[in-house]
Amino acid sequence: MNQQSILNKTVEHVKKTLSGEGSGHDWWHIYRVWQNAREIGVREKADMFVVELAALLHDIADWKFHGGDDSKGPKAAREWMISCGVDEITIQHVCEIISEISFKGAGVASKINTKEGMVVQDADRLDAIGAIGIARTFAYGGHKGREMYNPEIKPEQHDTFDQYKKNSGPTVNHFYEKLLLLKDRMNTRSARELAESRHRFMEEFLVRFYAEWEGRQ
Repeated sequence: MNQQSILNKTVEHVKKTLSGEGSGHDWWHIYRVWQNAREIGVREKADMFVVELAALLHDIADWKFHGGDDSKGPKAAREWMISCGVDEITIQHVCEIISEISFKGAGVASKINTKEGMVVQDADRLDAIGAIGIARTFAYGGHKGREMYNPEIKPEQHDTFDQYKKNSGPTVNHFYEKLLLLKDRMNTRSARELAESRHRFMEEFLVRFYAEWEGRQ
């Protein structure tokens, strides 16, 4: 099976697996990350087969929906790629990206070892900010049964991945615990440029949110 056939087959597999998911981690999230990754990857002269496979498979078994087990995603991706006849070097590279891509807390440094990993992480993070990011954040908060906002509960800056996994604070806190941090944590110049306007939109949203909360608008 050639590379394009593998990608086409993977698209159908991921679409079938994640379509209709309601927390913001559905097929259309994957689609947007895939498109972001294709644009950034070309600009950054990355290995596009690795980039596209990793973008398509990065949330195939997200730890957030598997009891916090962050080994599920790479395992599921490996099994799929083996079934498609992907070579072992590519499989290892893609699985490494999937294991490294997640945000793990404000105080936890990202460990991305390859250009392709940087591209896919940036693409995923772009979908976590801006208008889409806001929508996904509230969708996930509702999915988890969290309060929308509680001024008596302050955001936390998590120092470990385990602390971050266990966080159950109000949805608005997530802006300060993750989303507003992402612009300055983009790996590539291309993503940093794309992140600027999305970041500003989130800041403007929060100003408006607090004004309406206090009845000033």
